Amino acid sequence: MIDLRSDTVTRPTPGMRAAMADAELGDDVFRDDPTVLALESKAAAILGKEAGLFVPTGTMANQLALRVHCRHGDEVIAHRRCHIFNYETGAAAALAGVQIRTIDSDDGSMSPDAVAAELRISDDTHVANTALLTFENTHNACGGTVLDQDLVEASLALAKAQGVATHLDGARLGNAAAASGHRLAELARPFDTVSICLSKGLGAPVGSLLCGDTQRITQALRYRKMYGGGMRQAGVIASAGIYALDHHLERLGEDHRRAQELAHALVELPGLTVEMPQTNLLFFTLNADLPLSDAGFEAALSQRGVALHGGNRRFRAALHLDINDEALGRAIEAFRAIL
Repeated sequence: MIDLRSDTVTRPTPGMRAAMADAELGDDVFRDDPTVLALESKAAAILGKEAGLFVPTGTMANQLALRVHCRHGDEVIAHRRCHIFNYETGAAAALAGVQIRTIDSDDGSMSPDAVAAELRISDDTHVANTALLTFENTHNACGGTVLDQDLVEASLALAKAQGVATHLDGARLGNAAAASGHRLAELARPFDTVSICLSKGLGAPVGSLLCGDTQRITQALRYRKMYGGGMRQAGVIASAGIYALDHHLERLGEDHRRAQELAHALVELPGLTVEMPQTNLLFFTLNADLPLSDAGFEAALSQRGVALHGGNRRFRAALHLDINDEALGRAIEAFRAIL
C-alpha cells in the first residue's frame, strides 16, 4: 500500500532500527538516560535554545508550553486553523485552563495589525489577559505553508513589547527550513519555546521535543510528569530521534519535490482543484461535478493500492520518507485510472 494519509506513517529505516537496538539506556524519570539527554541537547543546539525536553507527542509538547507560559484564565492568540486550537481535543481549556482567541488567514500568517487588534493587556476584570502568542510553521491546515519570517518576527516583537510570551508549534519546522533556506535556529530564534516533531517528516517512530530556556524547560519537566509523559528506558526511542536529526533533515527536500510532481500530474486530470504545495503536503478538492463521494474516492484509490483520506471533498496527500519515485509513479497511475 502506498500510504499518503500522513507523514506519520513511516517505518524506521534499517539504520534507525540498528541505532535503537544499540541505544545506551537509563531511567529518564530519574533523568539519567544518556540517550535521552543526548537527544535533548542535540535538539536544543539545532534550534539555538538552552535546553530541550523529550516528550511522547507533539500535542504534549504544545500543551506543556501553554502550561509553562500561562495561568488558568489567561488567553492565547493562535491561528483559527492551527493544530493547538483544532486538533488537540480541547486540551488548552481542559489542562492549561486557558482560552484561545483566534485570527484567520489563508496562509497561516497573523499580521502585526491583526495581532494588535486581538491583544488584551488590561486591568479590566471582565476580560482575559493575553499571555501567549503562538504560530504554526509549516501550517498544516493552510496547505503545509511556510510562514514569512519577517512578518512573523514583526508580530512577535509587538507581542513581546507588551510582555506576552511566544511559542512556535514547529512540528514540521524541518520542512519550513528546507523550503525557505533558513536554518532551523533562525526560524526558532525569536520564540521563547519551540516544539518539533520527530515522527513526521523525520521518520522516527515516536516522539517530539519542547525547547527553550533552562528555566521554562525545568518547569515543563514537572508538567510532563503531571501529564503522564514521564518515560523510563526511553533511550530506545530517543536514539531513533537522534538518528532522524542526523540523517533525515537534509532529505526533506526530496518529499517537497515529489509533492510538486504529484501536483503537476493531478492538475492535468479532470474533476480536481489542486493547491500547489510549498512543502510535502498537497491539498486538492473534488469538484462538485465529479460523480464520486469522499468515501467512494478513497475506496477507488485503496483498490489500486493507494491510501488517502479527507473530508468535505478536500483531501491531503502527504509525501514522506517511505514514498520513493517508483511509489509516486504508481500513485499517479492510480489517480489517472480513476479520473
